[in-house]
Parts: sequence; structure tokens; C-alpha cells
Amino acid sequence: GFNRDLPDLRSINLSLCKKVTDNSLGRIATHCKNLENLDLGGCTKITNTGLLLISWGLKRIKRLNLRSCWQISDHGIGHLAGVNGQPAAAAAAGGGGARLLEDLCLQDCQKVTDEALKHIADGLTAIRRINLSFCLSVTDTGLKSLSRVKSLRDLNLRSCDNVSDIGIGFLSSAGGVGSSSSGGGGGGSPLLDRLDVSFCDRVTDSSMAHIGSGMTGLSSLSLSACQITDCGVVRISRDLPNLVVLNIGQCGKVTDDAMKTIAANMKALRSIDLYGCTKVTAAGIQALDKLDHLKIVNRGLWHQF
Repeated sequence: GFNRDLPDLRSINLSLCKKVTDNSLGRIATHCKNLENLDLGGCTKITNTGLLLISWGLKRIKRLNLRSCWQISDHGIGHLAGVNGQPAAAAAAGGGGARLLEDLCLQDCQKVTDEALKHIADGLTAIRRINLSFCLSVTDTGLKSLSRVKSLRDLNLRSCDNVSDIGIGFLSSAGGVGSSSSGGGGGGSPLLDRLDVSFCDRVTDSSMAHIGSGMTGLSSLSLSACQITDCGVVRISRDLPNLVVLNIGQCGKVTDDAMKTIAANMKALRSIDLYGCTKVTAAGIQALDKLDHLKIVNRGLWHQF
């Protein structure tokens, strides 16, 4: 166990250690004050109390993985953000909160709702990457909160069934995620680098219009199994010149026409996933040969990205 101070320890991986409890986190928070990376993925005994201990003891934590920590709820995220029971400004002045946190994984945390995202927006001002995949209680309202997070660069909403075009609109609106402006006027969210909305079946071509107008700095976009057509793909192919990775597998309405537009416009593209795109033929694949940087064209079940 952690029975003495370990000031030089920077990273601990306890993923799938089923016996790790809040008491374990108490020891870590007491003896590993300089910890920057903590992986608790699959530690199902961890509760909101454990997050309170982290927020008060691990002031230098930058990366925290809480994947499938099923007892974690909005209240625990409030502890991390330093906003529970006190105004955000007071918390920031010296209360609890993991103020340096940059990377937070909440994948499959089923008790996490929009309220948690409000806490994140209010308190975690350094956050750059959030994984909310399979968080079924996250809705468009939560994305409205995240639109205030200027530091956010990487957002994973995979299989968030209650996310729709409205939420994508919030994220891409002026003054939203990654925008250098604080509101009003033109612009959008040019600094968001990676977005994954795969298997969000309420995401349609309308979202492609939002993304095309407000997230023009994206380098990676995953849309697998979304309800998009050639029209949506044409929109993003013209408006996202820096895109390097495009995943549109299982988008059954996409055809060779979309491939031709991608070939004409996405000159930086290096990888495209077309698994399950049954209307894309050999002619469409051949059109992609015009892309000099394209290295991966995936049509099988497994792919690198």
C-alpha cells in the first residue's frame, strides 16, 4: 500500500483493479501529492467520496480515467470541479477542485448527466479532452454547457443516444468550444481538433452544416452510423480543409458522389473509414486515388483509427 510519501511518483495505473476503494484513493491523495496521471478505469467500487479525496489531495492531476466507474455521479464531478457547496469563484480562490485537469474520461459512467457537464464548464477551465462515450443521460443541454469551455480540443460523444443536431449546433456556435471570441459575431469553434459522434443516430446532415460553419479547424471527425447523406459529406468536404481522419463507416446513404467531392477538396486526408458504406463502389474508391496523402482506406470491420 501507499504508507509513505512518494513525491516523485507521477503516474499510477489501477485499471480493472476491482478491489480499489475510496480508502485506496485516500492513501494516494495523502502520499502522492505530485501525481499527474491516474487510471481508475473499471474500478467499480469508487464513489463520489473518492473524487472528493482526489480533488483535495491531488492538486497537480492532469489526466484522470474513470471509465465504467458506475457509482460516479454528477455530485462527484462537482467535487472534481470544485463547485459543490460553494460558488465557483470561491472554489477557485482556494477550495477543492482538480484545477489543472486536462484529460477526463467518463466513458460508460451511466449516472453522469448534463449537470456534470455544467460543473465541468464552471470549474475545470484547463480541460482539453473529454470522453463521454456511452453516457446515455448526456443531452443537447449538456453540450450547451460545454460550448463555454474555451480550452476543449477533443470531445468523444460516441453512442450518446440523446445528442442531436441541436447540441452540435451549440458546440459550433460563435463563442463556443475553442473559440477565441467570448460571444456574438462570427467565428465559431475553429480550435476544436477532434470530434466523435459515431452511433449518435440523431445526428444528421444539419449537424454537418453546423460543423462546416463552426468547426473548420477539425483534423479528425468520426460520424460512423450517423444519419448523413451525400449532401452532408459534400458540406464538410468543402469546409474542413485540414481534416486528416474521416470515419463515415456504416453511413448507408453515402455514395460515390460523396467520394468524388472528398477527392476534390480534402487534400490533407490520410485515413477514411468506409466500412458498411454499401453504396460506395469501386468507382468511388478509385476517385480517392487522387488524394496524395491518403494512406488508409478501410472497408473491413477493423481499422487503425
